[in-house]
Amino acid sequence: MPEAMTEYLSQDMHCEGLLECIHGLKELDKEVFRTLSDAEEPLTVDEIAETVGRERSTAYRSVQRLLSSGFIQKEQVNYDQGGYYHVYHPTDPDQIADDMQRVLNDWYAKMGQLISEFREQYRESAPVEQ
Repeated sequence: MPEAMTEYLSQDMHCEGLLECIHGLKELDKEVFRTLSDAEEPLTVDEIAETVGRERSTAYRSVQRLLSSGFIQKEQVNYDQGGYYHVYHPTDPDQIADDMQRVLNDWYAKMGQLISEFREQYRESAPVEQ
């Protein structure tokens, strides 16, 4: 993963790179997200694990990261005779994009503030040219 913003900007990125760049998600998380996006109906963790070729516990951790970052949603499905299970599906792409835009706008505002602070701090300590 690139260390500096200039490295990010020089890379050939794809839209899934935003998952990593903005939310720090891993390659497996991107694969799970693509799996859920390609599925015609919501999937269980077991179905996700089978599709991505990982252990259930590994797939579950990835699902939890995607849930906490808002990329996927969980639904409870009830059995007629009692009990339930959960299925997962991607969040609406417009909602995800809007959330990422808000994060980017917040980051941009914060960087602008830090640049202004940098300018003020080092302007005061710069030698006066004569």
